[in-house]
Amino acid sequence: MDRPVRSRLASLSDFQFGAVATETIEDALLHLAQQNEQAVQEAAGRMGSFRETRIVEFVFLLSEQWCLEKSVSYQAVEILERFMVKQAENMHRQAMVQLSEKKEPQNWKALKEQLSSKFVLRLVSCVQLASKLSFHYKIISNVTVLNFLQTLGYVHSKEELLESELDVLKSLNFQINLPTPLAYVEMLLEVLGYNGCLVPATQLHATCLTLLDLVYLLHEPIYESLLRASIENSVPSQLQGLWGICTALQALPWKASQSSLTQS
Repeated sequence: MDRPVRSRLASLSDFQFGAVATETIEDALLHLAQQNEQAVQEAAGRMGSFRETRIVEFVFLLSEQWCLEKSVSYQAVEILERFMVKQAENMHRQAMVQLSEKKEPQNWKALKEQLSSKFVLRLVSCVQLASKLSFHYKIISNVTVLNFLQTLGYVHSKEELLESELDVLKSLNFQINLPTPLAYVEMLLEVLGYNGCLVPATQLHATCLTLLDLVYLLHEPIYESLLRASIENSVPSQLQGLWGICTALQALPWKASQSSLTQS
């Protein structure tokens, strides 16, 4: 068994469910519900555009190579998604200003090439930032990141690496610690562990991680099928508000948890 797999199994064995007081669970559920409501209200129509399977797989494999918690890989995907949407919005805003002022348009081909050349660096920066947010953290050093980038043919300095992290942070107004679907799933498992469950919560946790991996890797087809079902099989041209529905789905574990607490 290789090192990343051993590390992942060891981290899973450390999880304990049903050890938190009911009052704490209720407070956490309320907080998650408020965050989810805010995310739905602020959702941008372009969310989901930067979750191609290859990108998510890259993040997952990199996180596994660096022996990071699963929560880190999910958080990294969320940070990267929001950052890239901000970049796209800024480009669109600049184009609209140039059109209104009748200025010479930018060389969009050159700008696209510039963004593409820095994409891997930005992706790695998102993983590094996510590693700094993890409670079971293993912060990835700059030397490790630079060595990894060099193996891929990208040569950067420590200053460029720090500037990349700062660029991501500034673009997102330093608000990168947002809950992933895993937070809702683990809260549900905490309630199940508290109330008792036929299947051990730790076993369910491992299964949930596998399912979440699948959802992240197959984001577009899974959520499109959910959206079609929610609007009664409308044609593709009528698929509206995908991200709002996807974000709202994060509340499902919370609703189930709240119901379970009420019945306990």
